[in-house]
Amino acid sequence: QMRLSFLTFITWLICTSLVQPVIYTSNNGVVSFRSEAPFELINASSKEMKGAIDLSKSNFAFRIRIRSFEGFNSPLQKEHFNENYMQSEQFPEASFSGKIIETIDYSIKGKYIIRAKGKLMVHGVEQERIIKSEIEVTGNSIRINSSFSVLLSDHNIPIPRVVKEKLANEIIVSISTELFAK
Repeated sequence: QMRLSFLTFITWLICTSLVQPVIYTSNNGVVSFRSEAPFELINASSKEMKGAIDLSKSNFAFRIRIRSFEGFNSPLQKEHFNENYMQSEQFPEASFSGKIIETIDYSIKGKYIIRAKGKLMVHGVEQERIIKSEIEVTGNSIRINSSFSVLLSDHNIPIPRVVKEKLANEIIVSISTELFAK
């Protein structure tokens, strides 16, 4: 009886270790955005993007707190960004979660171009997106770099007529992060 329980335990241990998820996480990814309108250029960034990738399933999830963005042209511009456009109290985070389309052998160091398919949630509006990214497998970490555009109109972010020449509808977003095994 004791021997059977021990063998059962060892079998369970081996089986669960074979399907154990391999999760990489980051708490300090950088997200930057750029609005290039005819009368004003706006750049802001945050070093607070949090994210995780489950290598065993190719799933990922990333999020950023909207109020964490810095670098606006003025304190008033930052206030307008949070209160008038992004409505940070009502929609405190943006997120992107889904699945990596390509199959990568994460045991081989190198750079890979992948497509991340998932739901991009900005301003409470979810959009299905495929975002191309570069992944670098270093052996003890995974680095991700990506640049893509987001249309304010796709996420019901209003651009009042009075600032139409100062705020672009197309915002260029860049991300950079390094994830480590959990």
